[in-house]
This record gives sequence, C-alpha cells and structure tokens, in this order.
Amino acid sequence: MNLRPLGRSSLSVAPLAFGGNVFGWSADEARSFELLDAFVDAGLNLIDTADVYSAWVPGNRGGESEAIIGKWLKRSGKRDKVVIATKVAKWAEHPGLSPMNIHQAVEGSLKRLQTDYIDLYQAHEDDATTPLHETLGAFGQLIEQGKVRVIGASNYGADRFGEALAVSAQHGLPRYETLQPEYNLVSRKGYEKELEPLVVSENVGVINYYALASGFLSGKYRSEADLAKSTARGGSVKKYLNPHGLGVLEALDQVAAAQRATPSQVALAWLIARPGITAPIASATTVAQLHELAGAVSLKLSKDQVALLDRASA
Repeated sequence: MNLRPLGRSSLSVAPLAFGGNVFGWSADEARSFELLDAFVDAGLNLIDTADVYSAWVPGNRGGESEAIIGKWLKRSGKRDKVVIATKVAKWAEHPGLSPMNIHQAVEGSLKRLQTDYIDLYQAHEDDATTPLHETLGAFGQLIEQGKVRVIGASNYGADRFGEALAVSAQHGLPRYETLQPEYNLVSRKGYEKELEPLVVSENVGVINYYALASGFLSGKYRSEADLAKSTARGGSVKKYLNPHGLGVLEALDQVAAAQRATPSQVALAWLIARPGITAPIASATTVAQLHELAGAVSLKLSKDQVALLDRASA
C-alpha cells in the first residue's frame, strides 16, 4: 500500500479513509468491530470520526462512534496500526472552538477512544466568535502535552482557511495540516474553484467527505422509486436525481464496465487521482461493501476515462 503524507506532517495514510459516522447508527457495535478489522486487514489505516457522531440517532446523545472505536482499539490491540482522526466544535455538549471548550472536549474524546493521544484532531467547523490565534494556540498546547499529534479543519471556506494558515505562520503556531471539505463527482465546484488551488499550493492534505455523494455514486439510486431502498440515505440523494447527476452515473457505468469494476470504485479512484486529495472518506455497513470500496485503491483509470468523467461531471 502506497501511503501518502498528511500535509507537511509526519503522519502517512493509505489513500482511502473510513467514515466512522456509521458506528452507533447504521452499524451496531458487533458489525462495527467486523468493519474495523476488515479495514485494517485491507491495508488501510485512517479512521475518521467526531465527538458528535451519532447524536442524530433517536436514543443517542453523541460520543457513540468514538466509544465503539475505543472498545475496538482495546479489544484488538491495533492502536499502532491506525491513524485516528476526530473532531470538535459541532456537538451541543462541546460547541465552538474556544480554548476552554477544546481542552474540555479533547478529554472526553480521549476517554471514549481509550487512547492517550489523537493522531489528527480537527475543527469540525469554523467558529467566527473565537479569534483564530486562540483556537490554534489551544490546539498547540494539546500537541505540546502529547494529547494530539496533528491538527486539521473541516468545513472552512477558502478565505478563512487561508487566514488560519497565515495566523499559524505569523504567530509560530501549529497549522492545519488537513482540510475536510465536501467533494465528489456531482459536487465539484465548491472545492475546485477556491479550495483546491490553496491546498495544492500550501501542501495541505485533503480528506474529503461525501466522497460517494451519500451513496448516489454507487448507482443504487436512479429514480424516485429507488429512494426507498435506504431510510438513512434516501432523502439525501434526491437532489442528485437530475440530468447532471444521471449523466455522471452514465459515465461511471461506462468506465466501470471497461474496468470490470463498480461505479463506487470508479468514483473513488477518480478522487484518489485528483491533485491535492490525500484520502477520500467513504463508509460501509457490511464487510462485503468495505471490500468493494477498498478495491478503488488499486484501480488505475486511463487518461481517456478520467477525461470522460471530467466532462460528465463538469
């Protein structure tokens, strides 16, 4: 497995990340353990979660995903085989990026994850009410204390992310080594127009979410009738059922047939080959699904196939 550096940091990851939002939601504890074992066995290592996962599920309060990962780490003894990424700022119990909140939130995450350190600690969203130097200073203290190795950010616009990088350089503070934006074959403009030039020039690692557009790019949803196939995802993919989205699926089908691959594998392989992308995030709820997604890592698209996908998704 060819590992890729996370920005300018010392951390290296395989080019596909597991989205831990499913743990405690559409994957119970036993299934989550199976998925995590299979993920590591496939040679992959980056597991992405957040303190707020999965608070949206009836009966949950948040922290469930981290707690499941923590139990698996303790049971499996595979802490040294994985890069754990979690986030702070969006959970109602620990909202925002004030230094006090960051210091309180990290203790809860460490306890649930049953680990002494978090490899990648990310600001889940921007907090305009807290000066950037205060947020970055608090993250810096966690790095000095050995509780965090590297920091990153999610859901930042280009202007604000660029400002954060400048503040880090100006004040001698740790910088965000990663960015986590929404990016996939049917949602390209937001990332490519402003964020892509910035992350490439600044050598920032990108671990993009919704890599399969909530499952739409798997080809599972091609009509309104298909939305009923998933109560969890169906509503999220309805917006892609238009001529643009269906045109992307047609191109994916064509490339998948030529490659003897699946549309999901092709969509992920396209992302893995994009400039600046370190590891797209994808989720699975069965081991068979996970093995399918892992197949994207070894899939090499031809220039003509990439061009076809580029045109269909532009």
